[in-house]
Amino acid sequence: MPGFVLLVRDREDADATMRIGITVSRKVGNAVVRNRMKRRFRVLAREVLPTAGLPGADHVLIGRNGGIERDFSDLKAELAKALAKVKR
Repeated sequence: MPGFVLLVRDREDADATMRIGITVSRKVGNAVVRNRMKRRFRVLAREVLPTAGLPGADHVLIGRNGGIERDFSDLKAELAKALAKVKR
């Protein structure tokens, strides 16, 4: 099970800017754990979205239990795979 859920929604406007939203609920852990997960997601988005993201879309990463323990390279591969599915 991935460490996150990815939601992508096309804004259907002329702006090709990709936007990112990150949310991690209190069910995942305390504030320290949630903030660490958000920081990891921000870095992940900076590395993967410019090449694999959809232009003109909103991308939302929702953190799940177990996402903080995952290796960063695993998260990166999961995000790239999820974005490839969305592009199809």
